[in-house]
Amino acid sequence: MVTEDRNNDPKISSSPDESNKTKILEVESKTRQLKGWQWWLVAGIAISASLFHLYTALYGLLPAMYQRGVHWMFMGVLLFLLYPISKGRPKDKIDIWDWCFAILLAIGCLNILINWDAISQREGMPTSSDIYLGVMMIILVIEGARRSMGWPLPIVAIFALIYALFGPYFPGLLGHGGFPLKELAPFEYLRTDGIFGVPLGVSASFIFLFVLFGAFLSSSGAGKFFIDLAVALTGRSQGGPGKAAVIASGLMGTVSGSSVANAVTTGAFTIPLMKQSGYKNEFAGAVVAAASTGGQVMPPVMGAAAFIMAQFLGVAYWEIVVAAAVPATLYFASIWFMVHFRSGRIGLRKFSAENMPKLKIVLKEGWHLLLPIVTLVVFLALGYSPVKAVFWSLVLLVVVSWGGKKEYRMTPKRIVDALINGAIGAVEVAAACACSGLIIGVIGITGVGLAFSSFVLSLSHGILPFALILTMIGSIILGMGVPTTAQYIITSTLAAPALAQMGVPMFSAHLFCLYFGVLADVTPPVALATYAASGIAKSNPMKTGFTALATAAAGFLVPYMFVYNPYLLLKGDILHIILGCVTAILAVIALSAGIQGHFLSKLNIVERLVFIVLPFAIIYPSLLANLLAVTVIVVVFLLQKVRLKQYVV
Repeated sequence: MVTEDRNNDPKISSSPDESNKTKILEVESKTRQLKGWQWWLVAGIAISASLFHLYTALYGLLPAMYQRGVHWMFMGVLLFLLYPISKGRPKDKIDIWDWCFAILLAIGCLNILINWDAISQREGMPTSSDIYLGVMMIILVIEGARRSMGWPLPIVAIFALIYALFGPYFPGLLGHGGFPLKELAPFEYLRTDGIFGVPLGVSASFIFLFVLFGAFLSSSGAGKFFIDLAVALTGRSQGGPGKAAVIASGLMGTVSGSSVANAVTTGAFTIPLMKQSGYKNEFAGAVVAAASTGGQVMPPVMGAAAFIMAQFLGVAYWEIVVAAAVPATLYFASIWFMVHFRSGRIGLRKFSAENMPKLKIVLKEGWHLLLPIVTLVVFLALGYSPVKAVFWSLVLLVVVSWGGKKEYRMTPKRIVDALINGAIGAVEVAAACACSGLIIGVIGITGVGLAFSSFVLSLSHGILPFALILTMIGSIILGMGVPTTAQYIITSTLAAPALAQMGVPMFSAHLFCLYFGVLADVTPPVALATYAASGIAKSNPMKTGFTALATAAAGFLVPYMFVYNPYLLLKGDILHIILGCVTAILAVIALSAGIQGHFLSKLNIVERLVFIVLPFAIIYPSLLANLLAVTVIVVVFLLQKVRLKQYVV
């Protein structure tokens, strides 16, 4: 928690358990708080789920339908036992119908696990039980997604199913022959194109383990360590508390794929620090929201969608990590400079040395928490699968924790808590992946993806900037209503092929869709990360939302830059990569200064407009544009230097 000394200088004094309190409360507000034998049953299922995934990570994944079947059985049962049918239901006990839902879902999964050989042999000739169980599983998946994340994604899934059933009644390019329920239900249930498709497969193999890794880090006190480290690194610089928030959110983002969880975990400490140092409530909440959102595109872990991207593109996850490094760095650099220029504009004071964590002491006490992350990166770079990399990183975390302070040690109780929290934390992502699988199944069986690509090409008249803008708008709108993972799955399946037909590399097209889905978390009116941060900052949610939107402005620029400049994805020769990166960092500095209205000193209206327009002029890489950008920034720099000297004199 945050305390104050007599001089009102902010100081951090928290324990590992306290650092995750806000996140725990946020999760508990959506789920039941069970007691007695019901809690022990749920805890037992959660522990079993975690142990199953650890076992398959060590000894090898099961065949696709078996791995996904066991995974969804655990996740689905936990979902119906933990998430009530409505907010008004009692949260201290499980309703009878929820027991029924959980049992029915388990039956649907066990049917696959027990009878898969027979099912695979009669593919294309479903029995009556296949149809009935298929309909049941579709309903359960939609209901589970509704409980865990609200109506938007289930509505999209329901509309997709209606589209598949009543294809002949849709006009123009969208029309198709239609598929009766007796064909559609088994297709969605018993193939790797529907519920148990690639999204749930990635959840069953990669995502669960990384969520579990995050739970182990949280249990070991990583939240406090990251925040102390961030403050120790930045506290004495201009705008130190704000920069600490950016670094802390970035560090947490390397292991947390949730914008909201990241915001409440780091924001519980950094927002009060920022407010105490002089930032307005809205700006403090905006910085944390914008930085926390960037965690979903911050290597090495990124968000769940990154693992699905690797599967969709058929590339190693390490390629995603390498390619995403520069764009993510540009995004966080832009927020860093936003904080720097804002603090210069309003003249914020710095931390006092006596109340600031000492870097040497922080590293001495928590060095072991960096080793698992470094190990994860090294293993991925050496070509190990993400499953093996995260497994051994997790094991190392438990081992090295005993070399640090007593309060950071992974005791048996903390290990059990992490196993439980990790499984429960993976439920929502699994539900999103299963429900997204329904949509992917419809896209596959109807061929609507080709029709959508033709629609985008037609509406944009084949002009790439128009197509990118259409894709951006669609990604943001869809991302406002559904989780990032589901948004990415839908938009990349529909829009990315259209962009590829216009000459955009498929990798860039997929990353473009991901970025704008992520940015929906700071785009009003549905800006979930902003609302979470504004609650801690005690600020107006809408004002905080628009401030966060401005703070994350570079995030709307960077995707266009890497579409036109693939060197930002570290593809090409080293000279062009360096030139592209230097130009891009100048662009985000100029954009940040222009938005905040401050560089070395306050910008006049002309300088501010030039700085805001300049980054958009160098989206398309050219030597002339690069020279112009450098020249403009140097000229403004010199002019402000002269004005500052005159002011001093």
